[in-house]
Order: sequence, then structure tokens, then C-alpha cells
Amino acid sequence: MEKILHRADKRGRGDHGWLSTRYSFSFADWFEPARMGFGALRVLNDDTIAPASGFPMHGHRDMEIITIVTHGTLTHKDSLGNTGTVNAGEVQVMSAGAGIVHSEYNASPSEPLALFQIWIQTGKVGSAPRYDQKSFKALRAEDGVVPLVGPLGGTCPLGIRQDAFIARAIINAEHPCEYRLHKEGNGVYVFVIDGAAEVAGERLRARDALGISGTDTVDVAAEAHADVLIIEVPLELRGED
Repeated sequence: MEKILHRADKRGRGDHGWLSTRYSFSFADWFEPARMGFGALRVLNDDTIAPASGFPMHGHRDMEIITIVTHGTLTHKDSLGNTGTVNAGEVQVMSAGAGIVHSEYNASPSEPLALFQIWIQTGKVGSAPRYDQKSFKALRAEDGVVPLVGPLGGTCPLGIRQDAFIARAIINAEHPCEYRLHKEGNGVYVFVIDGAAEVAGERLRARDALGISGTDTVDVAAEAHADVLIIEVPLELRGED
């Protein structure tokens, strides 16, 4: 087993007044050669967007973009004609494909918006763009590992065009978990949203992360409470269909 430890305070920073963000991997004006991604996982941004502000219309190509809202309400609009809101507890996926233009905005006059934005390199370039979102019930420790995102056409609630999987779990002393990887050759990036956890023998605090390869299972435990995000991705990009 090989491990890469990323502490919360070593992430990149972006503070723009309307947007406060922390970058797990090189992004925008923050460039760190050792932090260009983890396999197909290219971006994991921890964003807080001020009231009445957001990202104006802008474009993407050939990237699988996943947004997990943890507080507030995101207002979405895109060139496919999708408009609407994504509330806390909901997850949005957008396959940029051959090209999509979208905006993401916090329309609340008073409440901040907090979300994680994840970019995963696509497994099929030039495909038709697509959009989907789903609501997930409040997580409980007894739910174990809750699948959020997986390959399009598979059994996960939301699909993307890559052999990648995203799950979330609440861990406590009575409910540890063993995460089993879905695909040989994949690695897993475990990010602690809240609390403290022991992941593959490493002690992680809130916003710490651990990239793990060379194994087919990962153990996650907590003495009290931890909310963890589990991102499984190919470590080497495979040929496109």
C-alpha cells in the first residue's frame, strides 16, 4: 500500500471577497508541481460563496464535474437549458463533454453557500454534455458507505463517464467502515469533511486527506465522529471509447 498525506493547512488558498476557497490540487493562481491531481481526480475545491454572488457563465470541455452542496442553496443555469437550485444534501453532476456553458450562483441575500467542487478527467472525450442532480437523505452512521456517483449506466444514483466512484460516510466508534474498491488499478482519495478519523492507519483531522493506492480495501474508523468523502478513481487514464 502506498499513501500520500495532504494536510488541510497545506492546501492552496483563494480569497476573493465573494469567494473563499481552498485547493487540494493546483488550481487558478496556485501552482504546486507535486499537487497536480490524484490519478483521474484533478480538482477538489472547498468553496464558500458569499450571499448574492457566484460564478458567471463560463465554459468547460471534457471534464466530469461534481458539486456537493453542504450549506445553503446553489442556483444553476446552463447552455443545455437546465435551470434550478441545488440544496444542502444534494449532489450535482455535469459531464462537460464537447462543451457546456454554465453559471453557479448564491442567490440568498444573507446566507453563505458552502460546497465541494470535484473535477474528474473524463473517460470519453467529445461526448454529448449532460446534467443531473439528486437529493440524498441526511446521513447516519448506521447507513455505512453511501454511494453518490459512479460510472454512467451503473448502479450508483448519479453517473459520469469514467470508472470513478464517489461515496460519503458518517463514522463513529460503533460504526467504522471498510471501503472496498470497485476496479483493479484504481486508487482512493479519502477527505475528512468534519471530525477526525483514522484512515489506513493515518490520523486525519477535518479537511485533511489521504491518497491510497496498491490496495483493494481501505479501513476508516473514528473515536467519536467523522464525516468522510471517499473518491475512487483510475490512477492511470485509460483509452477513450
